[in-house]
Amino acid sequence: MLHPNKILDFILNSSYETILDQIDDIHPVDFLEALSEFENDPIQVLEKLPDEYIGLLLDYAEDDEKFALLSHFSETRKGQLISEMSSDELVDLLGGLDLEDQNAILDNMNIEDANEVKGLLAYDPETAGGIMATEFIAIKESFTINETIEYLRSMAPTSETPYYIYVINDFDVLKGVVPLREIVISEPTTLIKDIMIEKIISIPVDLDQEEVALMFDKYSFMAVPVVDHEGVILGIVTVDDVMEIMKDEYTEDMFRLAGLDETEKIDGSVKGAIKSRLPWLLVNLITAILAAATVSLFENTIAQIVALATFMPIVAGMGGNAGTQTLTLIIRGIALGELTYENQKEILRKEILIGLINGLCLGVIVALLGYFWVGTAAFGFVIGLAMFLNLIVATFSGYYVPVILKKVGIDPALASAVFVTTVTDVLGFFFFLGLATIMINFLI
Repeated sequence: MLHPNKILDFILNSSYETILDQIDDIHPVDFLEALSEFENDPIQVLEKLPDEYIGLLLDYAEDDEKFALLSHFSETRKGQLISEMSSDELVDLLGGLDLEDQNAILDNMNIEDANEVKGLLAYDPETAGGIMATEFIAIKESFTINETIEYLRSMAPTSETPYYIYVINDFDVLKGVVPLREIVISEPTTLIKDIMIEKIISIPVDLDQEEVALMFDKYSFMAVPVVDHEGVILGIVTVDDVMEIMKDEYTEDMFRLAGLDETEKIDGSVKGAIKSRLPWLLVNLITAILAAATVSLFENTIAQIVALATFMPIVAGMGGNAGTQTLTLIIRGIALGELTYENQKEILRKEILIGLINGLCLGVIVALLGYFWVGTAAFGFVIGLAMFLNLIVATFSGYYVPVILKKVGIDPALASAVFVTTVTDVLGFFFFLGLATIMINFLI
């Protein structure tokens, strides 16, 4: 196997016959990594590669890289290369382009393939239909083993997963699956319907991609058939597609928790970064003003007891941290399907108990700190009780905010953090300063 640093040198300095003989030893990912560091015109390298291998490069490239790679070739060559791509990757490519560029690529395809891709583009890109591939093997239940083997010889080279053999009836309704092992060991005249596994899990074409990913995680599938509402098999979703989904969903949730647009890249433009970040910073500014307005209600109390200003950030900050802990756990539970109707009450009770214990422990610690810092037991009692109350509130808000947002159709990762920190800041200040106002005669 060639070292990545030597890949391009090999391509540039070898004959086409030598490249054709050894190209299978170069993984497309390694080639793409080497090509990204090539300082000259990439066409010098790409034009020496066979169409099949370029099709693999297009399949493995990131969505925003596919069109850039394709644009290096002539219109005639584009049509040849597109025919080598798997249908799901081609749909990903087209989905990121404007209508003019989409049509330009579709015009380079034969009519049958173009119509098939247009049908895939009609599905919501975040459903099973939007991520499925149509290169799969399906055989009739009336086939014999001999007929099946002949069929496999002709179809397996173009299949996405030739190790899964799906069984259909005369109306293309999915009836089962046959392991390759059974085909190999069975008698030539045995009927497929006699050896197929009838209990097969399939996914509806309109199932959300996150639900698809959860099914793969639960059952450890390599591929799952996609069917319409009448049971007709339309395509398959493979594990590599699901891994990509999980990566994208994780990135999306991580970015949204930080108030970023998931499309922002580390090497993106300043304009794009400002467009991504500024709106959420403005939202945070509004919530900060709300917290400041709460503090302003107790200006007279703060003026009389200056030490309150020193301890205010502790109460609010600890509440925010505790709320974020619960929030992160609940968002993950929602995303992975671990939080269900059956267990939600038990999880809530557990989180409340954790909030009570943490609140009590931290309340006692900060009460002692306040007592020794200011010198009055009343001050320690006020800040300790405020801390205790705010951590309980943090637990409730960390649990209920994402659950409520999910029920009203809003992505919990998008807005939960803003609401939770607002609640803990505002109520943290209110508890602390409100208690101080009530007990001001004991604090002065």
